[in-house]
Amino acid sequence: QVQLVESGGGLVQAGGSLRLSCATSGGTFDSYAMGWFRQAPGEEREFIGYISGSGDRTNYRESVKGRFTTSRDNAKNTVYLQMNNLKPEDTAVYYCAASIDCSGYRCHLIKTYDYWGQGTQVTVSS
Repeated sequence: QVQLVESGGGLVQAGGSLRLSCATSGGTFDSYAMGWFRQAPGEEREFIGYISGSGDRTNYRESVKGRFTTSRDNAKNTVYLQMNNLKPEDTAVYYCAASIDCSGYRCHLIKTYDYWGQGTQVTVSS
């Protein structure tokens, strides 16, 4: 059983930065693609980005490209989401997730992911 724990959320002013971390335990970390999702109040959970198990492939939704970057440290079993130039519309609960079998566009889909963290709140004030 893989467990994921996010941290690093908080309150930040528009234009600021936050770095989220997602620490994992159980399983073989570098065999999982890791995804980031977020869910705003009253909205559906949406894909933000993902990184392959080796870290050589990433992909992001258009609205965060150039602002958000995901990376991973396989030695620490941790994946990160660096968020810069935050906007009020980025306010949401952010989740990390692990996928055993993720390729191409399937990595954008919630149903592709096998394990989920509990989420961390990010609030961006204007």
